Amino acid sequence: MRSGTPSAGAADGPRARMQRWLARRNWPIIMRWLAVVTAAVLFLVHVMGSVVTDTGSQAGCGNSWPLCRGQFIPTEFARTTVIEFTHRLGVPLITILMLALIVGILALWRDRLEVKILAPLMFVFLMLQAVLGGLAVMYPTSAVILAFHFGVSSIAVATVIVTMLFIFELGRGDALRDRRIPVGFRVLVWGVTVYTYVVLYLGAYVLHTNSTLACTAWPLCAPGRLLPPNVEPVVVNMTHRVAAFILTLTVVWLFFWARRLRKPRPDLYIASVFALILILAQALEGAVIVFSRASVWAEVMHSAFIALFFSVMVYLCMHALPRPATARAKSANRSGGSSDAKKKPTPSRNATAALHP
Repeated sequence: MRSGTPSAGAADGPRARMQRWLARRNWPIIMRWLAVVTAAVLFLVHVMGSVVTDTGSQAGCGNSWPLCRGQFIPTEFARTTVIEFTHRLGVPLITILMLALIVGILALWRDRLEVKILAPLMFVFLMLQAVLGGLAVMYPTSAVILAFHFGVSSIAVATVIVTMLFIFELGRGDALRDRRIPVGFRVLVWGVTVYTYVVLYLGAYVLHTNSTLACTAWPLCAPGRLLPPNVEPVVVNMTHRVAAFILTLTVVWLFFWARRLRKPRPDLYIASVFALILILAQALEGAVIVFSRASVWAEVMHSAFIALFFSVMVYLCMHALPRPATARAKSANRSGGSSDAKKKPTPSRNATAALHP
């Protein structure tokens, strides 16, 4: 009996057909659009979480989690139940999308240091967000947990948006990071980003301690009074306002410094423009909240703007750092210039001229 090779049918089995089907797909393009969909869905889930909070629907599903009133699909739908249950429906969808995105970017670009950092961060904050969501249901009176849940959700949104932008920039704007920038600008970007998270947490704490309308005027706390009364809700509210005002000033400073770097580093300048627009919109929404007596949509937009602003700042953090040496060498090898790729990036003449703000 002949010990032959596998038959044609075996060679063309389900596994071989699947491998050919996978090989024909343009996976970088697929991952780009998966990142877009994931970022959009996560942002909507984040905004829907703000709607839950701002409408007081946290208890819409009772104290049971992840079920709603002890059921997969509740039999009675009050207004608060509809809002909370709709928000919960988005959680399994975004979980599947984020896990697929994590697996995809690790499969395609695991040699990039940025992916090695962003992928674990997405997973960690996805899990942490789910745990805090459960704790917020079981302990709805804890302002600390509720505020921290909003902060973690904002970080999750930022990691996905930055991952999306990173994928789209590969081979394009990504190379701009090789151009050195002043160390002081890098320190400013990272400092403003960390400080943004503090302000973000303070804003969430204002909301969850019912201190939103402790001040009845804007920008002062009360009409004709420079110093507000020393009452806890007022102190919480004004602490957030002062912190937000300082944040706005630092973003203006960052914008004007980035403007001086716009020729060698247009990526930083464009991002700083978005940061300035979003922080001014955030300040305007703060005034609208006061004058509208804390309308739901004013508060929801306030939450949306700060999440987008924080995402822009995280993007600036990444672009304020040079690409890893391996990425620079790989780009140089593709373009045919091998020796210069191993050198440290040198500042352009325009960047050197802007070493100081």
